[in-house]
Amino acid sequence: MPLDEQIVAEIYREHAPALRRFVIGITSSPEQAEDVVQETILRIWQQAPGITTSMRGYLFRTARNIVIDNFRHQQRRPQQTQTEHLEQMAITVEHVDELLMKVLMEEALTRLSAVHREVIIALHYRRFTAAEAAAVLNLPAGTVKSRAFYALKALRAVLDEMGVKP
Repeated sequence: MPLDEQIVAEIYREHAPALRRFVIGITSSPEQAEDVVQETILRIWQQAPGITTSMRGYLFRTARNIVIDNFRHQQRRPQQTQTEHLEQMAITVEHVDELLMKVLMEEALTRLSAVHREVIIALHYRRFTAAEAAAVLNLPAGTVKSRAFYALKALRAVLDEMGVKP
């Protein structure tokens, strides 16, 4: 049973701008991005009662699949060899997956406590050593290591909740 139109409109208002930015990052085409966003929201409208993971994660994975399906459809040309097609498809899928993982990680990080988030960012994004992170965060090195352990554990739980598998 499809969702109520007001709920779908709310989902669109809340998630469409981020979804559009994600798709433009993949396709570099605002027109194509809008088509993908519309198709994604249409699928949500039709399938939402069966969604058991994070809505945003589901939206981005659905948009990713639509972009890949569109790419496959466009690439069905007889003049292009199968090898060229597979190589181009592999590059596109890898690029889309990288962008999707970035979006999902950003969302997952926002769900962590501030102290866990700052340790993860210092150690894994800024590539500080534990001693450097301790100096920047004004914490003892042992506290940084302890928080990092629990932060990663919490991050894994959030990613599992979002339906992201390693």
